[in-house]
Amino acid sequence: MKRYVATRIATIFGVLIITLLITISLVGSNMDTILKQGIVFQVRSEITENPDIAKSFSSVDEFELFVQAQIEQRTKILGLDEPWYSPQRIGITMYKILLLDFGHATFLTSDEGSSNVKDILFEKLPRTVLLFTTATIIISIIGIFLGAFSSSKVGSVIDRITSSFAIISSSFPVWWIGMLMIFLFAFTYQIFPARATPDIPSSDPGYIGSLLYHMALPLITIVMIGFGSWAYLVRNFMVGIMQEDFIMAKKTMGISQKKIIYRHALKNAAPPIVTILALSLSGSLGGAIITEAVFDWPGMGRLYFEAITVMDLPVIIGATYLLTVFFLISIFIADLLYGYFDPRVRTGQ
Repeated sequence: MKRYVATRIATIFGVLIITLLITISLVGSNMDTILKQGIVFQVRSEITENPDIAKSFSSVDEFELFVQAQIEQRTKILGLDEPWYSPQRIGITMYKILLLDFGHATFLTSDEGSSNVKDILFEKLPRTVLLFTTATIIISIIGIFLGAFSSSKVGSVIDRITSSFAIISSSFPVWWIGMLMIFLFAFTYQIFPARATPDIPSSDPGYIGSLLYHMALPLITIVMIGFGSWAYLVRNFMVGIMQEDFIMAKKTMGISQKKIIYRHALKNAAPPIVTILALSLSGSLGGAIITEAVFDWPGMGRLYFEAITVMDLPVIIGATYLLTVFFLISIFIADLLYGYFDPRVRTGQ
């Protein structure tokens, strides 16, 4: 078991390093250009905001020499005087990213005004977890139990309704159903607010209650669209298992149908279900760009969209790295659980 875990950890770390190298290679030159432009903008802004500095020079040439010297000095401090592909810079960059030091955003800031990329990411991530990860957990619980129940009644009315609902709900995008839900429950019946973002500050004592009330409509929408496909997958996983000899033997022994489904059959279907659940949970951390835009939810999806729109590369790199880490951790946990439910995976049979 220890060798199995050690091999998985080494593989995951290797994948993370390769992902970082590819990301740095893709954005390295553009990152340097943007950072140098940021230095020029910062130096000239500081001088503009302090006219006394400009007045201290006797000529324009002397002023420009001072500005250029300031730019070169800051460029050297940040290590931008060397090409992005030098081993030293790649090593330092990877070391900083591994320690979650993503530097400062070029254009975006957090709600508190911080330009530190880590502050921005850790401000948006909990909101995405609250909405999308919560929805994923609810979807998986409903889907597993409904799918397991449906698999024991193949061809029945419940089975046909579950399968039909899964096909119909999967045919519509969440954001489109979200707009209909807003129209129906926010404007027609005025049960829920149209915006998912509370209007009161986070320091207000009633903020948590207001936040949960505002997120009710998007949460209902995401769950309503998602659980049908989950139930259909689980149902298909279990239909074959319900025909296995050991299930038939337990039926002849007089064991109750409920115990056979949820204790024996579901355990045998657990490996693929756990894999899909792990991937769904890690995928939920990225949010959804259009869904968050429709419900005005300030999570990772909207952050990605805003960062790509203004080409804020530090934020894009930070978000990509963070989501990659979560994805690899979820794969690692899924591997362990897969090995637990199916010992043949651990022994390599």
